[in-house]
Amino acid sequence: MFANPSARLTPTTLALLILPPLMWAGNAVVGRMMQGIVPPLTLNFLRWSLAFAMLLPIAGWVLRPGSPLWTHWRRFALLGLLGVGLYNALQYLALKTSTPMNVTLVASSTPVWMLLLGRLFYGAAVSRRAAIGAVLSLAGVAVVLSRGDWAQLQAVQLVPGDAWMLLASLLWAWYSWLLAKPKPGSEPSAIKADWSAFLLAQIVMGLGWSSMMTAGEWWLLPALDEGASHIVWGWPLVAGLIFVAIGPSLLAYRCWGAAVSRVGPAMASVFSNLTPLFAALMSATLLNEPPRAYHALGFVLIVGGILVSSRR
Repeated sequence: MFANPSARLTPTTLALLILPPLMWAGNAVVGRMMQGIVPPLTLNFLRWSLAFAMLLPIAGWVLRPGSPLWTHWRRFALLGLLGVGLYNALQYLALKTSTPMNVTLVASSTPVWMLLLGRLFYGAAVSRRAAIGAVLSLAGVAVVLSRGDWAQLQAVQLVPGDAWMLLASLLWAWYSWLLAKPKPGSEPSAIKADWSAFLLAQIVMGLGWSSMMTAGEWWLLPALDEGASHIVWGWPLVAGLIFVAIGPSLLAYRCWGAAVSRVGPAMASVFSNLTPLFAALMSATLLNEPPRAYHALGFVLIVGGILVSSRR
């Protein structure tokens, strides 16, 4: 499935597709700012613990004895591992050793993994139009990240953090296909119909995975780096946690799930290429640098790729 043939890019669908990359761009900026304040895997655990607390009052019924969650725990354990336990943990880990430019560039490979997984495991045909759209969008991302200077893009050197982000992108592509193509009977209708219950079911499973990863982090960090095993409590950490718990967690996941169900994971992945564009604009704002011509060119190419892919 490349895109749902019956889907149309209505204003509501566009909003659902654009809000997640906007929130994810902010997540990358905050994740970089949190380096030295909180260890990366611990940041991921704290983020989802706060999101869990926010969802509990409205979706706590899904955790009660007799809930269909417990009879379908394997599916939610897998979704929780990929979407909650691993993806953002790997991104925060990548930002320790890699630059935001490299991380966003590597993350832009997600459409490629979407196409590959779809072709290999879901029987999705790769149309020429979708391939052209993906190439155009990736070209726009490259223009923005290289600041219009191809020599700067060629000078990018991969570091361990880039490898972590490459793995995260592959796992996110798998997660998106699992959302779009659940096995028959694997998702109880009562949970699927309630977005907050569906997300909480993933979070509670993901927190189990994340807690084990965090425990391992605090066990290993003192031996690897004494100064890394600490948390600097204060308003910067509190503000950062509130943002990543509400924006990239609740709002983005809600919109992403709805968007994937409307247009399919391959089409949604093209819109995910807006993330580095938004990140570049945010960085320019934080550095008091006005937008340049390459921002406009990159935006045109990315939007062009979206339009080519979405044409019926």
